[in-house]
Amino acid sequence: MSQTTKIENAAFIITVDPERRILKDGSLLIKDDRITQVAKSDDLQDTPADRIIDATDMVITPGFLNGHMHISYAHATRGIFPDDLGPAYYPYLFSIQSIMTPEEEYNTSLLALTELLKYGTTTIVDPGSTKHLGACLEAYRESGCRIIVGQQVTDRPNPWNLPVYSTEEALKLTGDTIERWDGELSGRVGAWAMPFAPEYCSDELLVGAKRIVDEHSTGLTIHHSQTVPAGEGASELDVSSTQKLADLGVLGPNVTLAHALGISEHDVEIIAEFGARVIMCPTAAIKGGSGMTSTALLPELLEAGVPVGLGTDAGNNSNLVESMRAMYLAAVLYKDGRRDVSKIPAETAVELATLRCAQALGLDGDVGSLEEGKKADLVMFDTRRAEWRTLFNPINNLVYNADGRSVHTVMVDGRVVVEDHKPTFVDEWELIQKVQSLGEDLLERSGVSFPSRWPVV
Repeated sequence: MSQTTKIENAAFIITVDPERRILKDGSLLIKDDRITQVAKSDDLQDTPADRIIDATDMVITPGFLNGHMHISYAHATRGIFPDDLGPAYYPYLFSIQSIMTPEEEYNTSLLALTELLKYGTTTIVDPGSTKHLGACLEAYRESGCRIIVGQQVTDRPNPWNLPVYSTEEALKLTGDTIERWDGELSGRVGAWAMPFAPEYCSDELLVGAKRIVDEHSTGLTIHHSQTVPAGEGASELDVSSTQKLADLGVLGPNVTLAHALGISEHDVEIIAEFGARVIMCPTAAIKGGSGMTSTALLPELLEAGVPVGLGTDAGNNSNLVESMRAMYLAAVLYKDGRRDVSKIPAETAVELATLRCAQALGLDGDVGSLEEGKKADLVMFDTRRAEWRTLFNPINNLVYNADGRSVHTVMVDGRVVVEDHKPTFVDEWELIQKVQSLGEDLLERSGVSFPSRWPVV
């Protein structure tokens, strides 16, 4: 049976629509899973609805998108790796992940989704590290999230303890995963090709993965220039990894490059020319000492018209998964790194976490802004808190003052998944205790140990 919901009397609605309207004293009307009207409260005052949500003193935004976050393993062993371990932590984490059971991945994924949704992230790209998608589908269903999944594949030896398939096996796994999972949960689950990185994938695998996504009208994401110079892994061609992907015919409008920290200005031109997309993860980049503020080319990508969004990467390298903190970092890092306060205005930072990220994932027809006909994915912020006041320009408050603790209500597909700061789909504390226990068991089974450098007595 169809249901109409009205969210009324919001202090501000940040629509991110084509005119970038901010409605003061605004209301939204939702029918089932889609927005039917965004208007001033007076205009919808007499419009009936099956359910009315009072948004007095709330700021409403589109749901945030996290374009790159490994969710299935990190929360179980979060915070164990020393700061100065650097990329050397990868073999340890993938060793831990490789022994996880379906039940463990389900619980760890559900806790990650709980944190993401509580802090306003409604759409996630999990870039292929989930092993047991069948088990984790239940976590996606329960939480109500919107998610893109896949199976990360390599067919070359790697130092990270990633499984190495034959090229034929990797392509079959990619195709089977897309055919099985794309469109699940009434379209809230998408499935993409996810070759891990150009350095560890043969030309045949990269070309074959692109062919598969073209045939299935879906997407491809790949770790690109993450912690190494852009040319590494492609030196035999004396070209950058970006140029190599272009020469192979792999770049295109359905390809999203994750990280892109070591690209050159010529690479930016190539990415723009081929219509490819980029996700940058400032939270992970700065904790990993990647030189993002001095060398990464986020402003140049934007100036070239490349669709760019934000991610956070996993909860045990950046350690945080909150899109709002990534949004804040995007707004401040380049002001300082370039010594130019005009870089990445607050408004652009909001776009990077909403509409621009939706464009970078090919989802902007459904999410990323609050407009008639789009999915009802939204966040309501409670501004009756010190960090929100005083409130005159809600964009500045959102980017520079607030964080996820002020998220009051979250809706995905017209379903309320967070209400009064609490998830509606899970007993959070019970889940936390369960994941704590399974994390302890995982560390014991794997033999991975990084004791505290300060004495724990």
